[in-house]
Amino acid sequence: MQNRRTLNTALALSLAAGLMGLNAAAQAQEIYIPLVSKGFQHQFWQAVKSGAEQAGRDFKVKVSFEGPETEAMVDKQIDMLAAALAKKPAAIGFAALDSQAATPLLKKALAAKIPVVAFDSGVSSDVPVTTATTDNKAAAALAADKMAELIGKAGKVAVVAHDQTSRTGIDRRDGFVERIKAAYPNIQVASIQYGGGDHLKSTEITKSILQANPDLKGIFGANEGSAIGVLNGATEAKRKIVIIGYDSGKQQKDAIRDGRIAGAITQNPVGIGYKTVEAAVKAIKGEKLPKIIDTGFFWYDKTNIADPKIAAVLYD
Repeated sequence: MQNRRTLNTALALSLAAGLMGLNAAAQAQEIYIPLVSKGFQHQFWQAVKSGAEQAGRDFKVKVSFEGPETEAMVDKQIDMLAAALAKKPAAIGFAALDSQAATPLLKKALAAKIPVVAFDSGVSSDVPVTTATTDNKAAAALAADKMAELIGKAGKVAVVAHDQTSRTGIDRRDGFVERIKAAYPNIQVASIQYGGGDHLKSTEITKSILQANPDLKGIFGANEGSAIGVLNGATEAKRKIVIIGYDSGKQQKDAIRDGRIAGAITQNPVGIGYKTVEAAVKAIKGEKLPKIIDTGFFWYDKTNIADPKIAAVLYD
């Protein structure tokens, strides 16, 4: 009888220890970091998502990644941010479609002591502990230099951007236009239009720009959807112009390889996702972070698209 009681006690202690171990493991997995993105439709965001998920595995935290169907859905993104904050996460990543619209929710996050890491597109707020992003102004200035070189530093060009409310839309537009104005007096920016990052809308905008400017020499498409729209619009209008894109994706890469697009700026989307989660983990631990985490950018065209350094930051 004594032996049975001892055995039962030992089993109970063993079971309790096992349950404690499981609870500890569950608690370790309970560090939850949602990322609310600008969109989900472009391959760029899928690459950001893969980087975030890899960091989640490496740092043993639970990561979720979501965004609205299109980059025009500011209200839907705000709803997603509100829902993510309602789950009381340990930290949150946020890529703003509108750099000011989210301010009230970001203040709620601050009051709840939930660190906010901005990614890809910053916000007009000092709430984020850091921003993991490309230096979009510098990247677009490089696109302007390449455009100038390819059109002989003279003539009319245009910009088809994704929006005029997000930090990326503003910085890419301004980076391109300001460099042209400062360095190339014989180049005129004839038109700046916004297609919401939608390739169909950007196609129609491009055709309209080309019709209004029969002497236009080139167009800068400021993100993946914009660049594909510019390409399709020029093709449908049967106009041969210099097209410079931004980001990657299979269609852009194919068009660069065969010369229909002169080249593009690539970011490091996997790196953006990874660094966002890494920064969130550091913020949870109370570690000091820089104001900006520069994730880098590169120019690529058919001469260097196969270079291993470039291939590593391209995506389909």
